[in-house]
Amino acid sequence: MGYASYKYLLIFLGSVLLFYTVMPRRFKWTVLLAASYGFYWISSGRLAVFLIAATTAVYLGGILLDKIGQTAALGKKGLEKEEKKQLKSLISFQKKAVAALTLCIIFGMLLVIKYSGFFANLFNRAAAFSGVDISLPVLNFVMPLGISYYTLQAAGYLIDVYRGKYRASYNFGKVALFLSFFPQIVQGPIGRFDRLADPLYEGHRFSYENVTAGLQLICWGLFKKMVIADRLNIFVADVFGNYTERSGSLILAAGVLYTLQIYAEFSACMDIVTGSAQLFSVPLDKNFERPFFSKSVSEFWRRWHITLGAWLKDYVFYPLSFSPAFMGLGRFTKKHFGEYAGSMVPATLALFFTWALIGFWHGAGLRFIVYGMYYYAFMVAGMWLEPLIARAFSVSRIKRDCLPLNIIRMFRTATIVVGGMMLFRAGSVTEWTEMIRRVFTDFGSSEFMQAVVGCGMDIHDFYIVGIGAAAMLAVSILQEKGINIRESVARQYLPVRWAAYAGLILAIVVFGAYGTGYDAVDFIYAQF
Repeated sequence: MGYASYKYLLIFLGSVLLFYTVMPRRFKWTVLLAASYGFYWISSGRLAVFLIAATTAVYLGGILLDKIGQTAALGKKGLEKEEKKQLKSLISFQKKAVAALTLCIIFGMLLVIKYSGFFANLFNRAAAFSGVDISLPVLNFVMPLGISYYTLQAAGYLIDVYRGKYRASYNFGKVALFLSFFPQIVQGPIGRFDRLADPLYEGHRFSYENVTAGLQLICWGLFKKMVIADRLNIFVADVFGNYTERSGSLILAAGVLYTLQIYAEFSACMDIVTGSAQLFSVPLDKNFERPFFSKSVSEFWRRWHITLGAWLKDYVFYPLSFSPAFMGLGRFTKKHFGEYAGSMVPATLALFFTWALIGFWHGAGLRFIVYGMYYYAFMVAGMWLEPLIARAFSVSRIKRDCLPLNIIRMFRTATIVVGGMMLFRAGSVTEWTEMIRRVFTDFGSSEFMQAVVGCGMDIHDFYIVGIGAAAMLAVSILQEKGINIRESVARQYLPVRWAAYAGLILAIVVFGAYGTGYDAVDFIYAQF
C-alpha cells in the first residue's frame, strides 16, 4: 500500500482520521498505534516481528539504563569519595554494556537481513582468490518495510537515554508508536523521541486548519510524484537499461532527468507523509530544503535528506571527532603540521567513516560504498582548499556572494550531484564508468531530439514535465525568498483559494502518469 495509492489516501487515511476524530482524547494515540501496525501488517505481513523485536529491545534497554541511573543516584548517599569513584566506574560499565548489547541486537537484525548476502559473497570471493576451499551460504532475506529507518530511530532513542538527554519511557505503547508511526516508517523523516513522542501520544482535537494544510501538502506531493517523477521514469529506465545502445548525450540527459526524478519523488513522498501527519496535528521534521540552490556539495547535503545527515552528525561524526583517539591525533598533527591541519585531520577522518556509513546505509554493494566516497572526496577537497579559495577572493576583491558567481557555483554543484545520481542509479560501478566514458567519447548529439522521443516519452510528455518542473522551480524560488506559499494562498478570497486547489487537483488528474502505458512506480527510497 503505497503512499500515492488511492487505497492509502482515500480508504486508509480517511478511515484513520475519522476514528481519530471521534475517539476520546486519552485514547487517540491507540488509534494511531493500531493504524501504524495495521499499515505495517498490510505492507509487510509477518515481517512485523522484526519491528516488534526492535521495539522490545530498545524499550527494555532504555528501562535498564534508567534503572541503573536511579540505582547510582541512591547508592552514592553515605559513600566515601573513593567508594563513589568505584561506584561511578561500575555504573558507567553497566550502562555501556546495556547500550552496547541493545544496539548489537537492533543493528544485528539490520546487518543480517540487509547485508549478510553481501558479506557472504565478499568472503567467498576472498576465499576463492586465496585458494581456500571454504564458502558461506548466501542467504537472501525479504527486507522488512522501513527497517533502515526505524533502526536509526530506535538507536537514536537509546543513545539519547544513555547520554541522559531524557529519561526512558516506561510506556511500551508510546515507544512502539514512535518507531512505527505509519506516515514516516517507510522512508522517514527520521524522528527524534523528544520532539515526536509527545505530539503522537497526547491526542489532538480536529483542526480544520491542520487538515486543510495537510491535504494541500499531500496534493502538492502527488503533483510532483505523478506529473513529474513517474512520467520521467519511462525515459530514465529505457536509457539506463539500454545504455550500451545509447549515445553519450542521451545518457547525460537521462542522468539529469533522473536527478530531477529522484528529487521530485523523494520530496513528494516527504510532502505526502508530512501532510498525512499534519492531519493529526503531528509535526514531522523537515527533510528537504531546496537542495539545488546549494553552492557547494557540503551545503547540498545539509539540504538533502536532512534528518539522515543530522542523525549521522549527532551519533557518528561528532562522537568520533571528539573521541580521545581523534583529539589526540589532532594535537599531534597541530604540533607537527600547524593549527589548520590539526583541526582538519580529525574532521577528515571522522567524515570518512560517516560517508562510508552513508554509502553502506543506502545498500549492500560496492557501488554504494563508492557512492559515499564520491561525495566524501568532493567535500574533503572543499574543506582543505577553503583557505586558498578565501585567499583568492581576498586578493581578487571579487565578492564571494555575487549573483553570477553563485549561479556558477550552483551549476557546478548540480553537475557533481548529477554524476553522483548516475552512480546511484547504475547497476554497478563498471556500468557507471562506462556511461561516463560514453558521455565524453561518444556524445552523438546530431540527432538528439529524434533519439530522445524514441526512448518511451513523446514530445507532449516532455512538455508536461517541463511545465511541471517550471512550477516546482517557481515554488522553490518563492520559498527560498522566505515566502510561505500555503499561507499566502490561504489569505486569498474563497473563490481564488479554491480555484488554486481545484487547478492543482485537475493537473494531477489530467497530467498524472497513470493508466494505460504507465506502470505503478514505487518510491525509490522505500527500497532502502
